[in-house]
Parts: sequence; structure tokens; C-alpha cells
Amino acid sequence: MGSLWRALRLSLAVLLAPPAHGQADSVEVCFNYDCKRHAAAAFSGPDMEGLRELLGAATDAPSERTLLGVAIGRMYAVAAAQTPIWRDRGRNGIDERDVEGAMDCVDHSTNTQAFLRFLAEHRMLRFHAPAEREVRYALLVFGEHWAASVTETATGGRYAVDSWFFDPGVPAVVVALERWRAGFDPDQTAESWR
Repeated sequence: MGSLWRALRLSLAVLLAPPAHGQADSVEVCFNYDCKRHAAAAFSGPDMEGLRELLGAATDAPSERTLLGVAIGRMYAVAAAQTPIWRDRGRNGIDERDVEGAMDCVDHSTNTQAFLRFLAEHRMLRFHAPAEREVRYALLVFGEHWAASVTETATGGRYAVDSWFFDPGVPAVVVALERWRAGFDPDQTAESWR
């Protein structure tokens, strides 16, 4: 009974131990339109340190939003190195639907929301908290469009975090939710949106 008890205690200690330094954390990403396929993307110690350093440079909510777009782009780059999403191209290409790893706005908003939760769980966000995914509707363009979102903790202001416009690795758009709902498109905006 003594050796069984020791084995159980050792197993419990392994299960309850904090992750070893440098051990990867992972996020499940989805792809193939409407999240038909899933894969895990691991973030190594250096990946985590880079994200922490990047977001740690934020001095206020506006600077954190700018850096958050960059962080989401970096997280997509890490995920693209490990999963088929490297094949995705910004927006929805006509010939993309059958490409393994292609993502529509449902995939992008789901993945970006998972990335935001991951950053929050690792205490990398100081001025914002993940909020719900948001949808907007546009007639004659592409029907509905989804994006992740955050809430500025001090003011309650809401911001869309939209990675769909760009290839994986490019910073995501972070704009006021009302502006995004009104049809914001970075290609049709003359002024800077960052």
C-alpha cells in the first residue's frame, strides 16, 4: 500500500505543479470557414515573454489598443507556423473556401477572442478586458461580419478587434465598436485608424 500511496501522491503533485519555465501554453484555433476544423497553437516561453514585453509597454488605454492589434498579429503568426492557417489570406477570396486553413470572419473572431482571453488569463492586459464577439450586418456586401471585442476597464468603452482584413501575422484592426458597426473598413478609410 505504501508504494501505491507514494505513486498517487507523486501523480497528484505532477498534476498540481505549476508549468515548468519555458513550457508552452496553447490556444485552440479554428479554420476552414465556420470553425469546421481545430488545431492547437503552442506559445513558448520566448513567445510569451515577447507578448508580455510588447503589451507591458502600454502607458494608457489608447496605447494598449495599438499594441493589442500588434500582439494579435504576432499570435496569428505563431499559430500560422504550426497550423494550416498560414494559407489564409485577408478577407474572403472567391477561390479560398476549399483551401485547408482558410478562415472567414467567424473563424477570425473566434480565434481572436481566444487570443484575447489567453492574454487576459496571463495578466497581460492592464487597460482592457475581453468582451463578447460582435456582429454587424450589411446588405449587398457580405451579409454579416463578426469580430472579437474588448472593453476599456476605466470607461466601459467598447472596441472591435478585427483580424479578418489581413493575412495572419499582420496587426489586427482595433477601433471603436460603434465605428466598426457603421461599416469600418481599413481600405476605405482615409485617416489613420491606429
